[in-house]
Amino acid sequence: MSLIALCTTTHAADYTGPLFDAHLHYNEEAWDGRSGPHPPADVLARMKASGVRAIVANSRPNAGSLTLAGLPQTREAGVTVVPFVRLYRNRADYTGWFADDTIYDMVQTELARGTPVGPYRGLGEFHLYDSANANGPVAKKLMALAEQRDLVVLAHVDDTAIDLLMANTPSQGQKARLIWAHTGIGGAPVERVDALMARYPGLVGELSYRPGLVCDDNQLCPAWRALLLKYPTRFVIGSDTWVNQRWQHYEGLMQGYRQWLGGLPADVARKVAWDNAAGLFGVARP
Repeated sequence: MSLIALCTTTHAADYTGPLFDAHLHYNEEAWDGRSGPHPPADVLARMKASGVRAIVANSRPNAGSLTLAGLPQTREAGVTVVPFVRLYRNRADYTGWFADDTIYDMVQTELARGTPVGPYRGLGEFHLYDSANANGPVAKKLMALAEQRDLVVLAHVDDTAIDLLMANTPSQGQKARLIWAHTGIGGAPVERVDALMARYPGLVGELSYRPGLVCDDNQLCPAWRALLLKYPTRFVIGSDTWVNQRWQHYEGLMQGYRQWLGGLPADVARKVAWDNAAGLFGVARP
């Protein structure tokens, strides 16, 4: 082998296909309907520049998602909006929603109203900072409602809460469809994620902020690469634009995904980038 060959590192080409952002917020601080720093034209331009062709929109309050869903500019940008009912009217709702009947009433009202692009397709994102609150009365009712109405749940919870939430569905988690935000932002071991994937056929891992996902070369770390290859239809990507800084770096976030997706087999990369989320919601490939 030549010295040149020894000194050359081969990198996979970046993934170039469409992206489905399965965890996007358009919260009031991004754009308050008047003068926020990221009006619709800005965020749609960022999506278009990044090759994002569909989004799961869940916003505080829900007016942000409804705005994106209803604008002709969204269609002109080639972006499909999949709207979720966010459980938060304001920041105060983050810590008590699981026992607040007014949240349940709000969800019912939103589901009855629908959106400019049709029915809501899911509930969440919601947070549980104490996993025991998965057994709160409203959390129980919403998990049962989601399964009964074939709604996808987007949950920011730990691995213990996944088991508790699934236990509160009519099928004990066998028919429930739940996107696990960050696939456990607290860093549940890969072995635990693997066990939960095996236990619940409708559990899908979303990969923003996931500790230990990528290594120094911005490729998947070996354990995570093996897990995605084992469950190629069970992972999705997302931006989690929960603060404005995430919008400011949106294109970079999406490019980071393209880099490690490029290191996967082409069929697996396509599934994680687009097909898995699109299949959940019946969105056609652009």
